[in-house]
Amino acid sequence: MSGTSSGARPDGSGLRVLLLRSTFNAPVVDGLLEGARRALEELGVADVSTLDVPGAFELPLAARVAAETGRFDAIVALGAVIRGGTDHYEHIAREAAAGLMRVSLETRLPVGFGVLTVSEEAHALERAAPGPANKGAEAARAAVATAVALRALRADRT
Repeated sequence: MSGTSSGARPDGSGLRVLLLRSTFNAPVVDGLLEGARRALEELGVADVSTLDVPGAFELPLAARVAAETGRFDAIVALGAVIRGGTDHYEHIAREAAAGLMRVSLETRLPVGFGVLTVSEEAHALERAAPGPANKGAEAARAAVATAVALRALRADRT
């Protein structure tokens, strides 16, 4: 079976990727979005679409509908859930993560998890800053690598 070895950069040319962006905590998510865009460009992905949703809780539904269109080879969900004074954080973080995983498993489409779940805004801004630690870039690279791996698996079936 051919594919990408660990450490090798996957070739994303020809892939169609959707960046789903939560508009809640925009200063953080905008940094994740920029990191994801740069990573996709570096991987050769030219067909990139972006769609905004209000918050992290809405990401799974939008990802599910996007996956069902058949228009995308991968989705990258970007958001930031920052702990506050109530347990609201716990519920949103858990449901966003579980919902996105469910979308990926049920639709068999890679969904990169670029949703930060942090205790403080400073931690979120750190993870959304330009550079190698940007979690939006990390999620985009993971989604592309998975899409390339799945293509190889599906090609080997024939």
